[in-house]
Amino acid sequence: ISGAGVLRGMRRLFPVSLFVVAFGIAFGVAAVEHGLSPLQAVIMSALVFTATAQFAALDFLSEPIAFLSLALVVLSLSSRHIVLGAALAKTVYRLPLMHRFAVLSLLSDANFADAQSGQKPGEADAAALLGGGLMLWLAWVSSTAIGAFGGDTVVDPEAAGFGAVMICFFAATVVGRLRTSPDLALAVVLAATISALTQPWLPMGWNILLAACVGGYIATWSKHD
Repeated sequence: ISGAGVLRGMRRLFPVSLFVVAFGIAFGVAAVEHGLSPLQAVIMSALVFTATAQFAALDFLSEPIAFLSLALVVLSLSSRHIVLGAALAKTVYRLPLMHRFAVLSLLSDANFADAQSGQKPGEADAAALLGGGLMLWLAWVSSTAIGAFGGDTVVDPEAAGFGAVMICFFAATVVGRLRTSPDLALAVVLAATISALTQPWLPMGWNILLAACVGGYIATWSKHD
């Protein structure tokens, strides 16, 4: 992995990182409102580095903490990394062990797509992958710190509507995926319906797990139909 390649990846993902800032600030504010200290919120973003799972985890932090539900929800939301890792196997396997850890710990949808552009099938630009991930990580952690330590002074969370950020974030993710894969519409509708109908009588988070399992099965079945 060359330094020039890392810088190239950072430059290419810089425009994307600007969009990350708003979500990072929102997460920092939301994390503190859910009981985390500002330092804990920043450490969480630095070590976990997955906006989707971090936002989802906040709902499980109230006492008593449903650890099993939390773990399963985070696993289901992050399971796509298994596919991303498999797609990168040829590229990453050639790297020294520490370089592999560095690249994969900063893996996200955005730098994965960028590193694949212009490469041969089954290959990726490992340096750009690392640089792009580093750029996104820096933006995510620093903006989380802004929201966690200065959220009340930077912006009024209620006036800015940060309470709806999580809903908007997931909705935007789903809509964006449907634009590229409209055949997933049935899976999305069924999953949303199941989650809403079973929420009153299933333990916290299990309605989401059930919906994710059904939606995932329907999506897989439709791909192979």
